Amino acid sequence: MGTHVTIIGAGLGGLTLARVLHVHGIPVTVHEAEASPAARPQGGMLDIHEDSGLRALRAAGLTDGFRGLVLEGREATRVLAPDGTVLFDDDGTRGRPEVLRGELRALLLDSLPAGTVRWGRKAGGVRPLGGGRHEVAFSDGTTTVTDLLVGADGAWSRVRPLLSDAVPEYTGRSFVETWLTGSGTRHPASAKAVGGGAMFALAPGRGIQAHRESGGTLHTYVALSGTREWFDAVDFTDPPAAAARIAREFEGWAPELTALITEGTAPVLRVLHALPAGHRWDRVPGVTLIGDAAHLSAPNGEGANLAMLDGAELGEAVAAHPGDTEAALAAYEEAMFPRSAAAAADGEELHELLFGDTTPHGLISMFTGGAGDA
Repeated sequence: MGTHVTIIGAGLGGLTLARVLHVHGIPVTVHEAEASPAARPQGGMLDIHEDSGLRALRAAGLTDGFRGLVLEGREATRVLAPDGTVLFDDDGTRGRPEVLRGELRALLLDSLPAGTVRWGRKAGGVRPLGGGRHEVAFSDGTTTVTDLLVGADGAWSRVRPLLSDAVPEYTGRSFVETWLTGSGTRHPASAKAVGGGAMFALAPGRGIQAHRESGGTLHTYVALSGTREWFDAVDFTDPPAAAARIAREFEGWAPELTALITEGTAPVLRVLHALPAGHRWDRVPGVTLIGDAAHLSAPNGEGANLAMLDGAELGEAVAAHPGDTEAALAAYEEAMFPRSAAAAADGEELHELLFGDTTPHGLISMFTGGAGDA
């Protein structure tokens, strides 16, 4: 095939697309702003869904390698009251195996020919040249011209403006991320509270969510509703003071829960943004988006799975329409738009269950089958 595909961004979606294109013999280059695969931590646990993430891994021919990454028992789920009382506890599996994001990314990277990913290539300006061709200028002064450009570059995509004027907006909620290591020996009460998998301790507008990773590491996302100004007033350059300030929002909660905030690593602020629900664009020759670049929403367990499915389906569409890029992109977008809109709506429902006025009872009802599957 003559078309060489250029992908901006080496996240899970971009790498899945690159792998599926490689499987089909289609030349591809991925440009990534980060200096190396180990330039930053790659986030925590991912539960991989049968109809999206696993479907993408099958298309990529990587299911055997994936199975070797699964951390058994991490699908366990428990819901705690703020005083530490266990309200719901389920050690069963739901067909959504859990893996570490960094290990899944490494699996995808290792499946690509050497040189496919160009590291330290931060995209700056992107401009159309006509006829579906585009030029990408990088911060190192180099440029590349491509017949098929894919923005897999996340929330603040440099490719998106070619297609859409939409800009991510603050959701009114942020996460504060910490890790507690060696919990089994140094923090046994917190380790017991979290259990073997995921733990949710929730109240309206706030929550402490944690997941057991490999070894004794507990990865915590503290959720708080508030203005950007409120979070800006917290000095995250002073980790002990920031942790203490965040923990004050959970005054009276069980100490084994607040220890997840105050005894962990330096807290990291994750400001949550989302694109407008149902974000879409009119077909523009030679360019499209996948993953958060296309349909950023507040974290709901679907983001990585959708990005991987986007990548797999786009790769398959390009392979199914040799020499007809526009037919491939149209077929991909026709399926992607409604799928991502439905996932965003489900995600909003889930956040209402997690942090709305009825929490945690609505969430427990969902887990026990008393509410719709968010």
